Amino acid sequence: MGERKGVNKYYPPDFDPAKHGSLNKYRNSHPLRERARKLSQGILIIRFEMPYNIWCDGCQNHIGMGVRYNAEKKKVGNYYTTPIYRFRMKCHLCPNHIEMQTDPANCDYVIVSGARRKEERWDVEANEQIMATAHDEKQKLETDAMYRLEHGSKDQGKLQRAIPTLQNIQEAQSAWKDDFALNSLLRQKFREEKKILQEEEKKDLALQSKASLSIPLVRESEEDRHLATLLKYQSLGSYEDKQKQKRNKIADRPWFSAPQASATKASDTLRKLGLSTKSPVGKSPLDMTHLGVMRRKSRDRQGTEEEEEE
Repeated sequence: MGERKGVNKYYPPDFDPAKHGSLNKYRNSHPLRERARKLSQGILIIRFEMPYNIWCDGCQNHIGMGVRYNAEKKKVGNYYTTPIYRFRMKCHLCPNHIEMQTDPANCDYVIVSGARRKEERWDVEANEQIMATAHDEKQKLETDAMYRLEHGSKDQGKLQRAIPTLQNIQEAQSAWKDDFALNSLLRQKFREEKKILQEEEKKDLALQSKASLSIPLVRESEEDRHLATLLKYQSLGSYEDKQKQKRNKIADRPWFSAPQASATKASDTLRKLGLSTKSPVGKSPLDMTHLGVMRRKSRDRQGTEEEEEE
C-alpha cells in the first residue's frame, strides 16, 4: 500500500540542492511535522501505550493495559548511563493529565501523578522465589565480613528448612531417571491397549450389525464372565433328536405283554360296550338294535343251533 500514500515529490523552480539541501530546510519544517512542535523545549510527541492497568484520579475510571495516547516525552535524568524519560498524557475520559516515567533500576514504569496503579505485580518474597542479589548488597558482602557471616548463617538456616522438600523432590525424580526407557515402555503399553480397544470395537460393531442393535455395548467385566459360567442354557432339540428319542423308547419297550393283563383289558372294553356274552342274573342282555348295532352269530354257534333243531 506504500505506492498509494501521498508522497510529495514536487520540487519548486527556485529550489537549489546546494543551498537548501532538502525540502524540509527549504520549507523550514521538521521531518516529524506536528510531533516536533515542542522540540525546542526538549519535548517530543510520541504514541505511548499504557504498560499496565491503572485507575484515573480525575474520573476514577479504569484504564486498561494497552490503551494508547499521544504523550509528551522528555528526558528528566539518568540512571548511570541510562536516560530516564517522563511521559505526560491526557485521559480520554476526563481533562485530567497522567504523568509516568521509566524506572531502569527495576525495569518498570512508575506513576508520577494523575493515576494509581492496579496492583497485580508478582511478589518474589511472598512466593518464596529466588531473586538476584542487589548491587548494594553484593558490595556489602564483598567488603563487610560480619555481614557476610550473618548472611551465611541465614542461608544455612534456609537450607536446613528446605532439605526435606528437596529430598522429596529427588525421590520423586529418581523414578524418572531413565527418561527414554520409561517413555518407550509407556508408549508400548499405550500401543498394546490401543490395539486391544480396536479389536473390542470391531467385535462390538460386528455383534451390533448381526443383532441389529443401535445401543452402545458395555465393556465386559470379570463379574460378568463369572455369572455367564454359572448359567446353563438347554436347547429344545432339533427334529432329528426328537425322532431318535422316540425310536429309543420304542426299542426299549417289551415285545410281549402279559396275557392276563390283555384279557382283562379286553373284557373291560366289552363290558363298557355291553357286548359281554354272559348277562347278569335277572337281567336280559342289552338290546342294542335301537342304537343301529346288529350282532352277528359266528358260524360254529349257528351250526350248533341247527343240529339242536333237527
